[in-house]
Amino acid sequence: MLFGKEHVKRYQETDGVEGHEWQGTTTLLLTTVGRRSGEERTTPLIYQKNGDDHLVVASNGGADKPPAWYLNLQANPEVKVQVKGDKFTARARTAPPEEKPGLWKKMTAVWPDYDNYQKKTDREIPVVILERTS
Repeated sequence: MLFGKEHVKRYQETDGVEGHEWQGTTTLLLTTVGRRSGEERTTPLIYQKNGDDHLVVASNGGADKPPAWYLNLQANPEVKVQVKGDKFTARARTAPPEEKPGLWKKMTAVWPDYDNYQKKTDREIPVVILERTS
């Protein structure tokens, strides 16, 4: 299975030729700045387009704690994104309650397990909207 550091490396080396398509869906690379370390951290995430924006889900597989990348972007919402060969900066924001249901549906259409992840935790799993700034 291609995920984690090897996924990031192959995706970056091939401009997403390897790694963009993953287990029947598509991934992007999200780079956040570590809230404690100050170092850049890159994570491959399943995404969907929503107009000009990109959507990702902070599921952490249904764990009770959110993923580190989500905590990082809460501290600093300025992020870097790579979709195939397209590299850009974005501002990340959590979908508010009135926006989330439609966006959640869009994400579960490509990764139905998000519904299972939500059932595993009392934590409200956020949908994150990445709004291109460059």
